[in-house]
Amino acid sequence: MTTKERRQRDFATREHLFLESARNIIRERGLLDLQMSRVAESCDYAIGTLYLHFASKEDLLIALATDSLQHRADMFRRVAGWHASSRDRMAGIAVADMMFVKVYPEHFRVTQLASTEVIWGAASAERRRMALEASEPLSRIVMGLIEEAVRNGDLQLRGLKPSELALGPWALALGVHTLVHTQGLLEQNQVHEPYRVMMRHLHHLLNDLGWQPLFDPTDSAALEQKITTLQREVFTDVACR
Repeated sequence: MTTKERRQRDFATREHLFLESARNIIRERGLLDLQMSRVAESCDYAIGTLYLHFASKEDLLIALATDSLQHRADMFRRVAGWHASSRDRMAGIAVADMMFVKVYPEHFRVTQLASTEVIWGAASAERRRMALEASEPLSRIVMGLIEEAVRNGDLQLRGLKPSELALGPWALALGVHTLVHTQGLLEQNQVHEPYRVMMRHLHHLLNDLGWQPLFDPTDSAALEQKITTLQREVFTDVACR
């Protein structure tokens, strides 16, 4: 290993340590207590070393959101490779997203904050570029399922681009994640199983799009069976319900 390669390896290892420390602080103390000095101190590094990796707290938040996207994309890939219809895999993407947010609750909180205008706008152009680049695999997986369904005759775009069609399920999932993470709001409105309700809405949407084979979202037992089958066949190693 050359000196340059060793330095690159050490830099990557140190950056991973900083990100893990930031995640731990968020889990234990909340987002508002995330401070650059606290991250550096918890890793036994001078704050100047931390700033060699992240030019600002905004860059650190963007990096946290970006790093988590790799785990999310891995879950999406597993669903895309599942031996099931394109429609079941599309619905399975929503289940995978639901499971991911439950297993990594801090991811959505960080992403929600990082995507605000004040954080995103203050972050460096390089960190924003890295975040957008990391999100591309997620888009490619979803676009691939839509294009496959069209090729197989299971779906007609009806004048929409694949990216425009994907906007509906994406907005539905993002909206439910936001509501779930607003503590007490859904309980106040007596919505006790929001992700199951989300799956019903999703299947209604896919039915309206004509995505074959059609499915009755009011059949709660059948809906539960679809979710259970995916978890059993694709995510046996993910402890989430």
